[in-house]
Amino acid sequence: MENWLEDTLGIASIQDLGWGWRILVIVFLTLLLRALALRILTSLGRQFRRTENVWDDALFEAARPVVSWFILIMGLCLAADVADNFVDTALLTSERIDAVRRLSVIVLIMCFAWRFILLVEEAKLHELQSGEPEPGRLDATTLTALAKLLRLTVVISAVLIALPTLGIEITALLAAGGVGGIAIGFAAQDLLSNFFGGLMIYLDRPFAIGDWIRSPDREIEGTVEQIGWRLTVVRTFDKRPLYVPNSMFTKLALENPSRMTHRRIYETVGIRYRDAALMDAIVGDVRSLLRNHADIDQRETVLVNFNRYAASSLEFFVYCHTRTTNWVRYHEVKQQILLSIIRIVHSHGGDFAFPTTTLDGIDPLLENTRETEFNEESDK
Repeated sequence: MENWLEDTLGIASIQDLGWGWRILVIVFLTLLLRALALRILTSLGRQFRRTENVWDDALFEAARPVVSWFILIMGLCLAADVADNFVDTALLTSERIDAVRRLSVIVLIMCFAWRFILLVEEAKLHELQSGEPEPGRLDATTLTALAKLLRLTVVISAVLIALPTLGIEITALLAAGGVGGIAIGFAAQDLLSNFFGGLMIYLDRPFAIGDWIRSPDREIEGTVEQIGWRLTVVRTFDKRPLYVPNSMFTKLALENPSRMTHRRIYETVGIRYRDAALMDAIVGDVRSLLRNHADIDQRETVLVNFNRYAASSLEFFVYCHTRTTNWVRYHEVKQQILLSIIRIVHSHGGDFAFPTTTLDGIDPLLENTRETEFNEESDK
């Protein structure tokens, strides 16, 4: 250790320095080396940030704090080694300093991997939100699931590597865990069912982040905001967050309107009985309207037919599918078609029916009495 200090400082009389001065020199060199390393990493990160590759940006962003803490901890451990030669205490022993050094390396590597995965996930999610989806490309749900699984793997691996350093044998831990696992399994049935429910969501992928889902069995309807290992966050249309345990999705029927290929227009229109002679021409014009409309998919069923003798109207129905699945655009197209139907009916001299009552066979005497009462009221 003293030879290292002499070689580093180039001072022949390093043996004459007290142990306190040696620690001071080590701390000073540690801080200096840390500042230089951060400066170099910041400069390199600025250069790599100009590229479009997100991997190198995440690498340098994750490495900068880890390198800083690594230099600082190693310098403090080196200072503790020097102090151990002069201070007789049970706290500073070479075995404990070596254990701290090994644990620090394990924890720093875990933090680096965790932060690197997190930064890559955020960058990829930003690309998915800003760009157009591509066939075969990971969606946001799969990307989030993979990132969570990788981070969990990093933590478990770090714990398993660190246990022997703390003097804990993994085989003994596994044996104890086998006995206690049964009790834990019974105590955490809901937690495990939610975990496996989340796993089935990631495997079956009935919905993804951003999808509009609806359950006819339960009062669940809204946009999926987050899919966790325990619960899923659904934002309802009145902007309230709804936290649904993942085990629920294994028991209920679920609709995903976001994945529909078309939106359907199905309306019934009633005209007056006195316009019965116009029905054939009106139905033909409405059918031509749909056949020539650019927003109606002609590959799907298009129907316009006289359908029913109702109590106060003659009814025909309109059945077709729009090309768009966008909720706002769908209603715009539907409004255009309904307004065009109004114009077609009026252009033929017809009108729409509403509930009416016609009185036939009125007694003439009663009719004269009503006329007399009406005239008296008019004179008053």
